[in-house]
Amino acid sequence: MEVTDTDRLTGAAVDHIGKDPSLPDEERRQSLEAVKEDPADALAHLIDPFDLVTGVPGTELAQASWSSEELTDYDPDAEWDAAEWDLADDADGEG
Repeated sequence: MEVTDTDRLTGAAVDHIGKDPSLPDEERRQSLEAVKEDPADALAHLIDPFDLVTGVPGTELAQASWSSEELTDYDPDAEWDAAEWDLADDADGEG
């Protein structure tokens, strides 16, 4: 997934945290700091992984994690090269 507007994502997470009456003050403070520092934390406050897979037959959520990285050289129009991503063996069916 690509975050196209970090400010909007962070703002939505801040609003979500602010409206959650179940969060104790200390946890709220820590959550606000986390979402302002990392878009993955902001996303984690807005999307519940359990909700994503609950309706998928034959699945059970065992573990979920979020991470993010900034891609500075990403070009969505560039031709994809499996060898560049060390997927060449997978791409030709030998992996």
